Amino acid sequence: MFPSLGGATANGGPGAAAAEPAPAKDGEGLINLCDMLDKPMCYARNENTSYPLGNLFIGDSRLGMQSDADEQLIIHLTFQEFVKVKSIKFSEWNMGSNPDMNPVNVHIHINRNNLGFEDIEDVDPAQTITLTAADLQDVSDAIDLYYVKFQRVKSLTFFIEDNAGADITAIGGLQIMGRTVATTNMNDFKKQG
Repeated sequence: MFPSLGGATANGGPGAAAAEPAPAKDGEGLINLCDMLDKPMCYARNENTSYPLGNLFIGDSRLGMQSDADEQLIIHLTFQEFVKVKSIKFSEWNMGSNPDMNPVNVHIHINRNNLGFEDIEDVDPAQTITLTAADLQDVSDAIDLYYVKFQRVKSLTFFIEDNAGADITAIGGLQIMGRTVATTNMNDFKKQG
């Protein structure tokens, strides 16, 4: 840069500093972000203990998640690092054996912690989606989100407001597709002097 001042030179000659780490880059391809969940920080409200939140990520829709007392359900997912969320995919319970239990109106909140039933309806969601039976089939595509709003996500809170008519709501699985966000790893820096 400024060889006369004792700084690094472009050719790595005298006074050259150690190579700086390359700038961090966003994740290149879409991945299932469920692998990046901070599982101890994730929770659900009104979940049936026989069909808990963890079952959503097993890959078997017969073991999915169910609500307990009524059709409403809150699912809070925290990621290990900031992510960009592009799309989500809810799967139907038990390969569609009881379509009345399918979720219909889902409100998605970003970076909101500790939302409960007493206050979740007072907070505006980042996006609301309405699911159909076709959206929940395994062969259907994931639902794209407003990508601009989901650029720096540390947590997602899903509020399932209602279902297709049953007393409880059931979900067979959940996938969240997106990318990691470029961050700086402070361990890559060398101590100077």
